[in-house]
Amino acid sequence: MSEGPAALQPEPAWGVDSEHGRLRDVLVCRPDNFRWLPTSAISRATLESGRRFDGDLARRQHAAMVAAYQEAGVRVHFLEPDAALPYQVFARDSSAMTPGGAVITQLHQWWRRGEYAAAIRFYQGSEIPIRGMITAGALEGGDVMILEPGCAVIGAGEDRTQEPAARQLAGWLAEDGWEVRVEPIPERFVHIDVLLAVLGERLAAACTEVLAAGFVTWLRDRGFELIEVSAEDALQLGANAISLGDERVLSVAGADSLNASMRARGLTVEELDLSMFTLGGGGAHCLVQALRRQRLGG
Repeated sequence: MSEGPAALQPEPAWGVDSEHGRLRDVLVCRPDNFRWLPTSAISRATLESGRRFDGDLARRQHAAMVAAYQEAGVRVHFLEPDAALPYQVFARDSSAMTPGGAVITQLHQWWRRGEYAAAIRFYQGSEIPIRGMITAGALEGGDVMILEPGCAVIGAGEDRTQEPAARQLAGWLAEDGWEVRVEPIPERFVHIDVLLAVLGERLAAACTEVLAAGFVTWLRDRGFELIEVSAEDALQLGANAISLGDERVLSVAGADSLNASMRARGLTVEELDLSMFTLGGGGAHCLVQALRRQRLGG
């Protein structure tokens, strides 16, 4: 099922070859069953703080996010919610999109493991190619970052994505001629998209005080300008932004430093109140899987 205006120009093939090509289609899951669970250091801190989850507010915030995509000309597709899967709302994780189609991932925590089923049904029902299914261990979509055409990084914090599974996906991309870096990250930051976000061509938000110095140097050597984000802001999902393409970015309200830095560089930034989700461990990037972007490679 999809909502939103159809594009007027011919569609590129399903898949993505960057994190910043013009976004055409995304996959989300309505928060019908969402509630906070102690899934990460982020959500455990929220639960220990005594804050209370507000399901009605979560639904309103999610609906506003969907409306923002539609107003930007992005078609929104929906996973079928499963009452047994409260964290299914973070649709980034149950699959990963590559230039050759979707990869069905294998989530690590038992209360998320069943998310593969709705993902497979969606891709098959939508006739979107499935490039492969991860079998070598746990791999979650939030750890897969298509930096630019021909280059990707896969985070491996072991608590979520394990190195053998990261290497399996890296091998498939390498078969297609891609350079892929498997990068260890501290497990308390959950996924690499908590620490890194591609905002535009050769422009990224990065938590340089946490990411390994060698990786930061590698990014800079590739020509990336890095907007530095503090570890404190990263743990509040302040770096978890998503590019719409055409120098437009969706970010979370409260990421004041990053949002100001993006605007200073000429980007158009839409700030969304996603507090019910960021307190639960996921932000703007975590809530959607990019299904189709305008291709930037040859």
